Amino acid sequence: MPIEIKRAYEKPQSADGYRVLVDRIWPRGISKQDLQLDEWLKELAPSDELRKWFGHEKQKWSGFRQKYRRELQQADDQLEALAARAAEQTVTLVYGAKDTRHNQAVVLQEVIKARL
Repeated sequence: MPIEIKRAYEKPQSADGYRVLVDRIWPRGISKQDLQLDEWLKELAPSDELRKWFGHEKQKWSGFRQKYRRELQQADDQLEALAARAAEQTVTLVYGAKDTRHNQAVVLQEVIKARL
């Protein structure tokens, strides 16, 4: 099954399947009802330290990817559970960042796909 990524500000759709927020902080200006999540996995989000260091500066993207992958090694149980769910149904990783190409959901999607 596919692992999709979607901004929190995009309208949820039934095709999204199992929706998981992968931010440590709740997206601004959106209610829990509007977000329609199945799960919020804060522990899979980048640490506050890494998030602040990155600051969504594109020139830091390569370093962010490497550091975030290292952090994810500490969350093996959650990654395994999410990969198992993705093997059975569509999983959509929901994130709040404006940049659709340089954010933690992109990295997390790569890591989970590699486990399948």
